[in-house]
Order: sequence, then structure tokens, then C-alpha cells
Amino acid sequence: MRTLILAAALAAAPLTAASQTPLPTAVAEAPAPIRAMAAGYKALMVCGALKNAEAAGGERTLESVEAHELVGIYPELEPLVREMAAEVGERAVTVPWDDAMPPRTAVWSPERGCSIMPVGWTGTVAAAGRGEPRANRPFEAGAPRGNAALLNAAVEGAFAGRYGDGANSTAVVVLQDGRLVAEAYADGFGVDTPQRTWSVAKSLAGTLIGAAVQRGEVDVNAPAAIADWSRPGDPRQAITLDNLLRMASGLTSDTAGNRTDALYFGGVGVDEQAPTWPLIAPPGTRYRYANNDTLLAVLGVAGTFEAHPPAELFARLGMHDTWAETDWRGNYILSSQVWSTARDLARFGQLYLDDGMMGGERILPEGWLAYVSRPSGPQPSGEQGYGATFWLFDKSEGIPADAISANGNRGQYVIIVPSRDIVIVRRGEDPAGKRFDHIAFTRDVLAALD
Repeated sequence: MRTLILAAALAAAPLTAASQTPLPTAVAEAPAPIRAMAAGYKALMVCGALKNAEAAGGERTLESVEAHELVGIYPELEPLVREMAAEVGERAVTVPWDDAMPPRTAVWSPERGCSIMPVGWTGTVAAAGRGEPRANRPFEAGAPRGNAALLNAAVEGAFAGRYGDGANSTAVVVLQDGRLVAEAYADGFGVDTPQRTWSVAKSLAGTLIGAAVQRGEVDVNAPAAIADWSRPGDPRQAITLDNLLRMASGLTSDTAGNRTDALYFGGVGVDEQAPTWPLIAPPGTRYRYANNDTLLAVLGVAGTFEAHPPAELFARLGMHDTWAETDWRGNYILSSQVWSTARDLARFGQLYLDDGMMGGERILPEGWLAYVSRPSGPQPSGEQGYGATFWLFDKSEGIPADAISANGNRGQYVIIVPSRDIVIVRRGEDPAGKRFDHIAFTRDVLAALD
């Protein structure tokens, strides 16, 4: 049974029904749908950055979030987000957007981080509480095998604009042979600073599904278990979990990436929106990168999460500063909405170097790395190929062909090079149009570690 985020112990005062302070003119004059979305964007991002950092033992400020996460975002939202005021409470962040409507609200919980509530929500927020302290297993650190000076130059270059003018690096972590050989952070960020993974979450989703396959609960070659497609004659019943993991569902996508703003920031539930798209091509015949494919894959295995929630796998991997967030109806938004530290993402990458094993226990099926690395079916036309929730380096000179990466918006990268036993994590808050060249960065790091 789906669990509502606010089902437990509602103990605080209800939120105000509408803004008590006049809105800035630029906000008040904007179209209502854009205002509502901008307020939801700000409430959720501020909540995630501040509350998850606090729970991880770190500290962020509203000013820092406005200077990093809220700069260079969608152009139709940024001017409004900049003008809107955010009120930060113990367990919620609210942002007024309309004089006659309640503010947009994001609510934090210790288990699932922040969830954006629907437009018009006037509920109550659970009593304060931070959850159990999270103890992280430290990495073994050591000198790199290779040229330390070249490695340091590459890492420093990531923060100095060497790999993209205007790119904003916030963290770099490099593992070699399971040891931490390089680590650096921008001012205001550190080992205990979770950031939104954006689409790196898709690779985390593929890993969670792999764990369910290992437990015998899921078959990737079977049709996706989507209740809305169960009526006789619905052609979407032919879509397999494998099709969804490979962005080959054949479903309609209205925009590249299938921007899911109403779901991410508007308070619409995954189960309300994601299953509604019709087929436009036979499953398995067309590549189209779409958030909805991952959302549907996760929805199709949602029945496994009651006994094995994402937090269980994160804990087993030592990813104690990672939160998989949900919509307000309890559906995981594993296409984008995970907050994690650079070190936790390095632990995630190490799982693949260790062939899906952790502490002598098999977490992923034998051969799962080969499965996610296999470019079966239709492929994108860009600089990287695509496997099953992971990007491939099968077109990149100077990088081993077995390398894969988890890529996310605003410059999130987890690069896994099995033949070299190397994981490279780069976190960023790159403004729109200011791209970090992760392929050149990977090439330079690998050259230093020869």
C-alpha cells in the first residue's frame, strides 16, 4: 500500500491560507501557472539543500543555495525564483506566489528527504525531528598510482574553468583500487554536503532494479507492471522493463528529456502523470531520452519497495548521506530527485567495480555490469552511447571502451572504469548553457593515473 508522506503524527500548526505580504510586482504580474511552478521549484530546492545537509551533519545557507542551485535554471522560472521569498521552518520550506492562494510547500522527512506538496495544499507539517545520526564508513586514502602532479592539475582545472568556461564545479572525488586518491570541494561544500543528483538518479534506479533482480523479484525482460496499462487491448502492455531502462519504450515525449515539471515541482503524482503517454513507435525500436521511462520502470517495481526501500540499499553500501525522495503520494522520483554527497556516489560507483559485491555478499546479479553496459537496441546520436540507465564511452578516444557513466543535469557525473579500477565523481551547479566537458576531464584523470 502506498504510504502518504504526511500520514504520521501531524503536530504543527497549519500553514497560512495565503501570502500575508504583498508579492513583488514582477512576481504578481507573471502568469499564474509559471508563478506556481517557480515557487514549487524554489521551495523544493531550498528544502533539499538545507534540510538534507543538516541531516548529513553539514550546513548550507539560503544565500548559498540562491547563489548555486537557483542560478542558471530554466529561463522562464529564474527571474521569478530570484524575486520570491522562501520561509524556512523546522520541517518545511514555503514560498508565496499568489495573494489569494496558499504558498507552495516542500516538506522534509528523515526517511525520504523533501517532497513538494500540490498547488493549493493547506495541510499541517509533522513535528520537528532529525532522525537517527548517520555514521559514515571512512575511505582508505592513499597516494595515486601514476603522476600525482598531473592528477592534481586535472582536479584543480575542474574548479578553474579548464573543462568549460562558466562551469561551476562543487566537488571532485577520485577512487583508484578502492582508495581515495583525490578529493576537492568548492567553498561552502564538503564531504557532508548532499546535492541533487538530477539524472544520476536514473542509474541509481537501475541499480535498485538490479538488486530486485538479484532477489528474484523482478524480470527485466517481462512486461512492465503498470496498472494503468492492464486493460485488454492496451498496446503498452508490450513495453518491457528492459525497454524502459534503455529509453526505448516507444512512448510519446513532448520535449527532449520529457520535461516533467508538473511532477518535479508542481505536486503532481508519478502515478497520475507518467502512465498516461501513448505509444508512437513499437517498443524497442526507437531511442528517446525521457524521464518518464525511468519513472515508469520504478513504478513497475514499486511493490518491492515496501520490504526493500531504496534507503536499505544505500545503507548497505555505506551511502548514509543519500536520500531518495518521493512525491507527496509516496512514489519515488528516481529519475532525478535523489540527494547525495560526492563520497556516497563514489561508493555507488565502487559497487560496480566490485562486480556487484559488498562485504562478500552479492547485491547485484552476476553480469549486471555487462547488462547495463551493453548498447542493445537503438542508440543516441551524441558523443556517448547508452546501455541500461548508464551512458557509454564507446565513442571516446583515450578512454577504455568498458567505461560507463551516470550523468545528470547541471554537471553531475559518476564515471566508472572497470578495466582501470577507477571511479571519478564530479559534482557541479553548472548554469544552463555552461557545460562541463566530462569526457576531456575523464581522459586527463585516466592519463594521470596510468
